[in-house]
Amino acid sequence: MRARLLAILAMWTATALPAAAEQVVLGLSQNEIAITASFDGSEILVFGAVRREEPIPEGPPLEVVITVAGPSLPVTVRRKERRFGIWINTDAVDVDHAPSYYAVASSGPLRDVLSNIEDLRYRISVPRAIRSVGAPMNIDDSMAFTNALIRIRNNANLYQVLEEKVVVDQQTLFRTSIRLPASLTEGGYVTRIFLTREGKVVSQYQTTIDVRKVGLERWLHALSLNQPLLYGLMSIFIAIAAGWGASAGFALLRR
Repeated sequence: MRARLLAILAMWTATALPAAAEQVVLGLSQNEIAITASFDGSEILVFGAVRREEPIPEGPPLEVVITVAGPSLPVTVRRKERRFGIWINTDAVDVDHAPSYYAVASSGPLRDVLSNIEDLRYRISVPRAIRSVGAPMNIDDSMAFTNALIRIRNNANLYQVLEEKVVVDQQTLFRTSIRLPASLTEGGYVTRIFLTREGKVVSQYQTTIDVRKVGLERWLHALSLNQPLLYGLMSIFIAIAAGWGASAGFALLRR
């Protein structure tokens, strides 16, 4: 299967490209992910090739950077301080744009394959992918709140930096695998591929992976949003029934 895939990608590289000297041809192992009750995460394979109209340029090798970003939502980050023997929320900063999931994989150390200017332009690294327009006047260390958000989501495996995890064969074929955790947010997961030389982006490609709840999970989710009263009553009924069933079962065991 792998040999056949590489052969197909190799044939694509022979196709002339009128617009750019090097361009991405992308493939995904799956472009839809279904969230069910037994869903414990998923691994996607991102692979592709580089189409050229001219021979491979001499000089520094081609590098590849791949990002996968979940739906972005505003987040309020709060700082806790110990006062009078208890921990309480004190300062807070509103982050305007933070991906619910973000992974960046590269063929080499990110600082070597991507310049700061290109990172700023395309918002590729994790800190650049998070946007915080401003902070209250009484807070002079707002960057600490963004760093705290990154640290928390790193620990939850929601933010991943996968340096030197993209394999590039003969500056033409590339591939990597990215693990998506179980706690995914529904929506479109934007996948971007960047080709770089000497830290500069020479080509990019973008596609989307659709992540959705299916079956009973989707019905319950829609019910909780559209008819919260009915959802609450049903939850109470199920809890009572489960408690009564457990009580009856223990009573039978004691006999």
